[in-house]
Amino acid sequence: MAVGKNKKLGKKGKGGKKKIVDPFSRKEWYHVRAPAVFPQTKIGRTVVTKTTGTKVAKDSLMGRVFEVSLGDLKEHAEDEAFRKFKLRVEDVNGRHCLTNFWGMSLTTDKLRSLVRKWHTLIEANTTIETTDGYSLRLFAIGFTHERPNQRKRTSYAQSAQIRNIRKK
Repeated sequence: MAVGKNKKLGKKGKGGKKKIVDPFSRKEWYHVRAPAVFPQTKIGRTVVTKTTGTKVAKDSLMGRVFEVSLGDLKEHAEDEAFRKFKLRVEDVNGRHCLTNFWGMSLTTDKLRSLVRKWHTLIEANTTIETTDGYSLRLFAIGFTHERPNQRKRTSYAQSAQIRNIRKK
């Protein structure tokens, strides 16, 4: 090794050692509430960094999306837990985040259980404008099934039939 290299090896930086602070000491907990349509409005709690300077805690909460199963939103609805609702924070009152409907989907295991061999899966979507100004995009899924007294093993739909179903 050359003489005179690595001069900063033995020197300390300015200020010395940095003080270790628990990250959760700078956090606040907020209660998340579902819309009043659901019987169970308490979803859970969420954490946010406290207001410091120009960064307001309310701004970082606005727009957060929570995914909750229908089994948690209704009492005694374990058989409907495959429906997942997305709820978006629209307003913050005190320590409560008020949410609004943002979307609904099915769990992947429920979708996989619906798909069958030897049947046709038909998917369609459309965008609908409601009277109060909301825009909804609906996705529909359908399957063919065996007719009564059918002998054929497969239950496929013809492409013209699929187009007609999607048109409706």
